[in-house]
Amino acid sequence: MSGGVDSSVAAALLKDQGYEVVGLMLRLWAEPGGAANRCCTPDAVNDARRVAAALDIPFYVRDYKDVFKSTVVDFFIDGYARGVTPNPCVVCNRDIRFDRLLKEALSLGGDFLATGHYARVHRTDEGRFQLLKGIDPAKDQSYMLYTMSQARLARVLLPVGEYDKSHIRQIAADKNLPVFNRPDSQDLCFLGAGDYRAFLHRHAPEVVQPGQIVDSAGTVLGEHAGLAFYTIGQRKGLGLSSPQPMYVLHKNTTSNTLVVGAKEELGQTTLLAHQVSYVSDQPPAEPIRVQGKIRYKSREMESVLTPLPDQRAELVFDEPMRDVTPGQAVVFYQGEVVIGGGTIEKTG
Repeated sequence: MSGGVDSSVAAALLKDQGYEVVGLMLRLWAEPGGAANRCCTPDAVNDARRVAAALDIPFYVRDYKDVFKSTVVDFFIDGYARGVTPNPCVVCNRDIRFDRLLKEALSLGGDFLATGHYARVHRTDEGRFQLLKGIDPAKDQSYMLYTMSQARLARVLLPVGEYDKSHIRQIAADKNLPVFNRPDSQDLCFLGAGDYRAFLHRHAPEVVQPGQIVDSAGTVLGEHAGLAFYTIGQRKGLGLSSPQPMYVLHKNTTSNTLVVGAKEELGQTTLLAHQVSYVSDQPPAEPIRVQGKIRYKSREMESVLTPLPDQRAELVFDEPMRDVTPGQAVVFYQGEVVIGGGTIEKTG
């Protein structure tokens, strides 16, 4: 429970279905002396307690600050140090919520771990588990959960994935839950009141050193403020004077240069992913057709997925895709079913 409307309604729905529900909230790392982690501010803790009291369920807070820092925050900083754009939310779900917290819930005698994610778990007639998109396409969070395995899905409940967001808020209002109109959380929870640029300045100043902006031929066009502040496909904020719009094509960490070019230089038809996992626990035996998604809010693109050794995979798009960004997750779908995903390693 986070004190938000989604996890609160998830608890309410499960209690209505006859489950014995216990509320768990995690205290996560925040900068010393700074704002509290957005997932567990004092107000959020109080809201979660009020919801638990309204539902008449036990409520406990667990301290995960140190493991969150070493697992999620350090991963975030290290990614930018390596010149990629990391996705810490995927790592948090994989290593914190659906690993450590799931194990803790089971050790306490629980049968399942339930969250307020907008996704669905489906059990087939053969007894296998599928991860499906949430009913509400605007809120679907299956992209963040592609690392789920059969063992995890067997112990996970995602009750709000069967509803759209407006229905969830209405359920909260109907049940007089005190968080029915609480705003949705935005941005990364551990950034506090600032943004990731200020955070990196404080915690990894070595990754925000200025350098040259060059075109594909190596011509110097200007100076960047630090490679960590740019992402593939970015157009605004480059500070360049050019007769045509320029886009970020590549970040060279060895020379600390930002490579830019025209829009027609941007599209990529192929990417290589590593740390690839499959919801079925087994890679396909041969190349298959999928829809590939390269960012949480990006459109899906028809593609061919080819499994490779060493937990790698190649994805070839039917059309060139802009904004393919090393470090981000790529997720493979077939319709509403999540096949799996991995971390974008490189393009071309």
